[in-house]
Amino acid sequence: MRTTGTSATSTPKLMRGGPADDPALSPHTGWTRAHWEHLADGMLDAVRPYATPHQALIHLPGPASGSGRHSDGLEGYARTFLLAAFRIAGAGGTGGTAALAERYARGLVAGTDPASPERWPRMSECNQAKVEAASIALALHETRPWIWDRLDGPAQGRVVDWLSEMVGAEVPDNNWVWFQAIVEAFLRSVGGPWEQADIEHTLARTETWYAGGGWYADGADTPPPLRNFDHYSGWALHLYPLWYCRISGEAAEPGLADRYRSRLRDYLTDLQHLVGADGSPLHQGRSLTYRHAAAAPFWSDQIFGAQALAPGLTRRIGSGMLRYFTERGSLDRHGLLSLGWYGEHLPIRQSYSGPASPYWASKGFAGLLLPADHPVWTAVEEPLPVERGDFVRTLHAPGWIASGTRADGIVRIANHGSDHADQGPVSQHAYDPFYCRWAYSTATGPELGGPGPVAGPDGVTRPSTPDLDLPGGPLDSHVALVDTEGRPSHRRPLHRLAVSGASAASQHRACRPGRDGEDGPWLTTGSVLRGSWEVRAVRVDGDAPGSLLRIGGWAVAGRQPPAQRTGADRAVARTEDGLEAHAVALHGPLRPGVRSSTGRTSYGPHAATVHLESQREPHPGEVYVAAIALGRAVGAVPEATVHEAAGQQGVDVRVAWPDGHTDVLRLDRFSEPPTPSKGS
Repeated sequence: MRTTGTSATSTPKLMRGGPADDPALSPHTGWTRAHWEHLADGMLDAVRPYATPHQALIHLPGPASGSGRHSDGLEGYARTFLLAAFRIAGAGGTGGTAALAERYARGLVAGTDPASPERWPRMSECNQAKVEAASIALALHETRPWIWDRLDGPAQGRVVDWLSEMVGAEVPDNNWVWFQAIVEAFLRSVGGPWEQADIEHTLARTETWYAGGGWYADGADTPPPLRNFDHYSGWALHLYPLWYCRISGEAAEPGLADRYRSRLRDYLTDLQHLVGADGSPLHQGRSLTYRHAAAAPFWSDQIFGAQALAPGLTRRIGSGMLRYFTERGSLDRHGLLSLGWYGEHLPIRQSYSGPASPYWASKGFAGLLLPADHPVWTAVEEPLPVERGDFVRTLHAPGWIASGTRADGIVRIANHGSDHADQGPVSQHAYDPFYCRWAYSTATGPELGGPGPVAGPDGVTRPSTPDLDLPGGPLDSHVALVDTEGRPSHRRPLHRLAVSGASAASQHRACRPGRDGEDGPWLTTGSVLRGSWEVRAVRVDGDAPGSLLRIGGWAVAGRQPPAQRTGADRAVARTEDGLEAHAVALHGPLRPGVRSSTGRTSYGPHAATVHLESQREPHPGEVYVAAIALGRAVGAVPEATVHEAAGQQGVDVRVAWPDGHTDVLRLDRFSEPPTPSKGS
């Protein structure tokens, strides 16, 4: 593999005997359109043994989602139909795709027949059916000449009848509104029922979630600044609006497609910086088992003509992601996508995750819609931003600072703006390791709690509460006050203070698990990034009787337990392939440590997390500073000094970097954050 900074990989069974790499056309990944077609065909063949006789339900092996097995069978059909649709339409219905179209047409007819033993759950019976209806509608639009147009009148009528339950239906106030708009756009295009009010509601809600710079927050009825940021911004809130315009054609609202294209351009200008040289997307947010669906907004750039990135860069990103996951075991020995990140890792599940849920990764194959002679397939691959050189980039909308290093191809972010918290009391179950950490990267994932899903009294298997049942609680990329019983505080909700240049700062109350969030002092934290290092400063405002301050660094993982080393002021963990995590005390009485865990991260069975802990209870107003590093060549440690700020409104943390550059990080004295009314 030609990407940098990767561990050893092996060729998966599904790719053996496949197309040869083309280093001239694809100098970074070697992959061509033929690799995509070969993999798509193999994935679609792999699910066939699990289909019901008429192909309407695909019951893949694994624990059921919270919606139950019937819904999961529909999910198996709908999400693989999306992959089949891209393959069929991109090939113009020729070759082996004709049989594929026939197969999914049979399933469509049986699934929408209320008298069929393979009938799909209706939306009035199962909320999850609304999600899957959007994939079916989108796939039907793309395959219209080969499937829809060949159905007889009664069959078309039953499809319309099944989809029509979406009209006027209630949907959650987040990306789900677009499932409704997509379904109704298709219904409108075939003469079925639809409601203008539903479309207007979708468009209006989407505007309230637009945070600027191309970024959308995924719902949440909270006052600005918005803070629900993750991959849904790209694989849902950019994908569906433009597809709505594509399905609607001339019926689309004037200027809507131009508006959404412009926002996609801005978004991808940022998003390209959040892809590692090995092809990994940022490991942050929920539904990460969708994996290479993260490539969907990049393909959308070419499909919808936004023209944010060069075609060769688009394919380099898409092929890099697909090869990254494929070579690391995302497909099991049967050729099925597992619940996990590399191979199966069940703690990554959410309650809505079922055996077929990972097949939303089909969105990452959207580029197959583009013909073989499109520049996205014929242009020479171009390097990623992190392959061109080191960078520090401010992402204002989500409140992130990103740092990429060319030497190891890793991208890291410091997070001071996104926690996925709605308004209201904070409880133990509100903590979410996919959103609340201070840092995320393309080479590490948070430690997740619990041995895996547990069976509930209703017989449905669900994930255990992530993270909180780890011995010692959340640690990696975390800041907490730890009480006398060893219980750490958590961050949610956070209040953004500043995001500028290479630095960002936020504030939160040190909430105790299971309490109402009003029992701890306020912590003001700030980060400044350069190269492999983050200098993280913490100011404690208030009394913390009996508590110690803990600053967690990165959790690095591998097949073997990482090597560990601690000294007077530093903790280091190193994986067998050379990935290192460092936590160094720069200011304040801090002692280093390393915690080991097994089966907790998506990056390997064995993990080690470096951290620092205060040697005594923090004094009110006391400032602690740590240097946190992740990389394969982290370099010399920066230095930091703390000074009273002008006017004694806080402190300035002056950071002197080994290359002579200097940054100043301001930690103002605590002031109660404002509580604006909704919509203000």
